Amino acid sequence: MTDNKIATTELGKGGPQVGVQGLGCMGISEFYGDTDETAARDTLEAALEAGVTLFDTADAYGRGANEEFLAPFVGAHRDEITLATKFAIERSDDADFRGVRNDPAYIRQAVEGSLRRLNTDVIDLYYMHRRDPLVPLAESVGAMAELVRQGKVKQLGLSEVTGAELREAHAVHPIAALQSEWSIFSRDVENSAVGAAVELGVTVVPYSPLGRGFLTGAFTDAGKDLSASDFRKDQPRFTGENARTNAALLEPVRRIAAARGATAAQVALAWVQRRAGVYGLSVVPIPGTRKRSRLLENVEATRLTLTPEELAELEPIAGQVAGDRYPDMSSTSAARE
Repeated sequence: MTDNKIATTELGKGGPQVGVQGLGCMGISEFYGDTDETAARDTLEAALEAGVTLFDTADAYGRGANEEFLAPFVGAHRDEITLATKFAIERSDDADFRGVRNDPAYIRQAVEGSLRRLNTDVIDLYYMHRRDPLVPLAESVGAMAELVRQGKVKQLGLSEVTGAELREAHAVHPIAALQSEWSIFSRDVENSAVGAAVELGVTVVPYSPLGRGFLTGAFTDAGKDLSASDFRKDQPRFTGENARTNAALLEPVRRIAAARGATAAQVALAWVQRRAGVYGLSVVPIPGTRKRSRLLENVEATRLTLTPEELAELEPIAGQVAGDRYPDMSSTSAARE
């Protein structure tokens, strides 16, 4: 695999080269059931070997446990990887969601905690995880820019913002990356944010490019298919009749996968790359997995190019999806469009 690494792309205008697919690490620590930590560490190594260099975490994942888990890997490969983490989602000691904080004092506190847990002197890409509309964006981005001047952060990113918000933030300090949900199932990022990203030279980092696993074809009814500790049991698209409706929408994905000798997951990931190409946009999807086999399956998708005819066949799916992507959409960009 070392001689057959995935291609690279620029992360933000004038930024570093990273693999065209990254790794979302959230599921290692919570949300998707129990984790075999030994297998997860093996997956991290396999990702780097395959040419994946952008590793994504957040202080909210496992209430800091995800950053702590990544620290040994970061330390062993610091010069080979691009490390991304986030602030803004505040959680209590018992894991309850307490709210979104974007105030400068909180940002300064959050970055110190992340640096400590990751055991590193600098964060390569630091995101505002969610936007609090009550805090002026210029104040938040101004505080983040100060972290760059202090050498604690190299590049800035935003998650779940509109095109107007991206432009406003970019006027304060260059934004390297926009992280938002983008998949065959979820395309509201295309409403305004993608156009702004193209205009500004911002790289889009799609999270949940596999629709939280739904686009793999593995789920038809959350009540039967998911464990009690899996947060998807409470996601509208995975619930009851919605889940059955959405499973039926995957027939074109399965048909294309069979014709191309690929998996449904690979078709879904290839769609993100190809759709971004329509806009002339650089993207680095970050599918999450804890298994080496899935990781290798996912990176192979970077070598699959869908035809215009296949794109057209997949085009209608998003408009037919049943259920929102979160039970509460108030913190997403879609709520502020």
